[in-house]
Amino acid sequence: MSITERASIAPGLRVSIVMKEDQKSGRLTDGVVQDILTRSSVHPRGIKVRLVTGQVGRVRLVRTSR
Repeated sequence: MSITERASIAPGLRVSIVMKEDQKSGRLTDGVVQDILTRSSVHPRGIKVRLVTGQVGRVRLVRTSR
């Protein structure tokens, strides 16, 4: 599963994102995808999403459910 391909990301998926203000520090925020904001099929820095909490950022990790 690639974080740079839109087809790999879907609403309801648990992910870790990096928000714009956290790009320098690399701080990740965990959540569930509500909307996919990137329109292109591939983006080199990660697909931009909105979490159910309203936070927006680029996907860095896809979390597996345990």
